Amino acid sequence: MMFLPGDCSLNLQNTVLFLKPCFMFKQKIINLSSVLTIALLLASCSRNAIYIVRHAEKATANANMSSDVPLSADGEQRAQNLKKLLLDKNVQAIFSTPYIRTKSTAKPLSDATQVAVQLYSPKDTTDLFIARVKAIQKRNVLIVGHSNTVDGLVNKLMGQQLLTDLPETEYDNLFIVKRKGKKYSFEKRKY
Repeated sequence: MMFLPGDCSLNLQNTVLFLKPCFMFKQKIINLSSVLTIALLLASCSRNAIYIVRHAEKATANANMSSDVPLSADGEQRAQNLKKLLLDKNVQAIFSTPYIRTKSTAKPLSDATQVAVQLYSPKDTTDLFIARVKAIQKRNVLIVGHSNTVDGLVNKLMGQQLLTDLPETEYDNLFIVKRKGKKYSFEKRKY
């Protein structure tokens, strides 16, 4: 078969055959750029959760004990329940005050996840500690505090007064502050 330069059918066919790989390459670039754009949007809207609890039930102090009392049997069980609840939440930072009861509440999850417990002092300013927690990006966090510190942590994270000091008899509250980008949401659960 002989092709003449003026033969439109051949030139059109050759052009289509030549352009098809170019079109497919351009389509792949468009698809790749779409995937990258979506990934960047998701990264900029990263979400993390900050789980805040009061320490679990403490043992009754007697005259021979210091005020730094360990957990009771019920408290040990509650600490195990907390571990089970948060084990699949990808907690990558755990904070506790330096007291036996708070460290013991955090310990089961720490042991199970191999995430070391970082100590913070309840005497430090709440603002200083909150800045430290907010600096943690894209990671879930557990904070174990006290009946008179948990409210301040939640309120500072949320930027508004949501809680007051917890009753001395309540140990089963789990406060969840979720951050998505620069926005925060709050949820209270029992565990």
